[in-house]
Amino acid sequence: MPHDTGVHMAIFLPSLRGGGAERVMLTLANGFAECGHKVDLVLARAEGTYLEDVLETVRIVDLDAPRVLMCLPGLVRYLRRERPATLLSALNYANVVAVAARWLSRVPTRLVVSEHANFTVSRANAKLLRARFMGYFMLWAYPRADGVVAVSSGVAVDLAATIGLRRQSIQVIYNPVVTPDMIARSQQRLDHPWLDSGKPPVVLGVGRLTPQKDFSLLIRAFAQLRTQREARLMILGEGECRPELEVLVHELGLEQDVVLPGFVNNPYPYMHRVALFVLSSRWEGFGNVLAEAMACGTPVISTDCPSGPAEILGNGKWGRLVSVSDVNALAAAMVATLDESTHPDVATRASDFGVDQVVMDYLRVLLPPISESDARNVFSQQV
Repeated sequence: MPHDTGVHMAIFLPSLRGGGAERVMLTLANGFAECGHKVDLVLARAEGTYLEDVLETVRIVDLDAPRVLMCLPGLVRYLRRERPATLLSALNYANVVAVAARWLSRVPTRLVVSEHANFTVSRANAKLLRARFMGYFMLWAYPRADGVVAVSSGVAVDLAATIGLRRQSIQVIYNPVVTPDMIARSQQRLDHPWLDSGKPPVVLGVGRLTPQKDFSLLIRAFAQLRTQREARLMILGEGECRPELEVLVHELGLEQDVVLPGFVNNPYPYMHRVALFVLSSRWEGFGNVLAEAMACGTPVISTDCPSGPAEILGNGKWGRLVSVSDVNALAAAMVATLDESTHPDVATRASDFGVDQVVMDYLRVLLPPISESDARNVFSQQV
């Protein structure tokens, strides 16, 4: 589709530092551009590991602000100058700034905000005082948006209860996890001695080393697994909990069987090669890495945390769900899954989170009215 028939769309984010919401918004920006739309990726600060993955057809607008709140004047100026037809924002504090900027700019831009986390749980675990007051700002801002998207039904129910929106007014759109690029990258060559044929099975965890991801639970459960059978554990990611996790590994005497390689830009070959993927989180918005591992065809286990994993796994149909923080249950699930000779066809389920379908769903919210046939026609005319 030629660009002159497309719509001028903008996506607002704090940055493109590694994170689930950032990856989702980048995928959408590239997807909208591939449909022939003119796309601006408006960043409070143009930095982060995902910058290199932005298509050349997507324009990066750098507001060059040290903090998201401080980019409000710049975002107002951008909206007045460029007047995009639509603006999509992500992450609650950026959503509040986007609503305020649209209100101050007095432009007719259609604004849709997206919520990527279970707000009640994330607020309860927030360290910064301003995060605990975020609900009051959301209470003002979200009803003033033209649309609200949640990445899972659990997030939508929680959001409706938290800020008084009608549940029916919140659209649920699962994250665009599975892309052709992701599948291709999962096939790339990987040299790691643990993943050679004939070696003990490897259990994998992926995510930031933060309290939310609860990798200490995974390590303790692995320690129990290790008493019953030979296996190894690999956790990809970086973060504040690294020192305590390394101490835990030492205390449990697992130095030869547990490795924390740090952040890996392409975790998909690991997901493709390991015997089992485990999500050990205390809370999530959706659980991108869970769906990614499934797309790589790997058996999965997850904590039944709020919100997303139970929806992804069909309440246990596609992989075992265990209670949050339950070491014994997670260890037993790991043993049982590794001992099974056959597993559910998780890649089939992961196809429900393909990028084309999700881009189409977002276009319906951002560019209403758009029918099913109209949305599909967008893809049939891709450049």
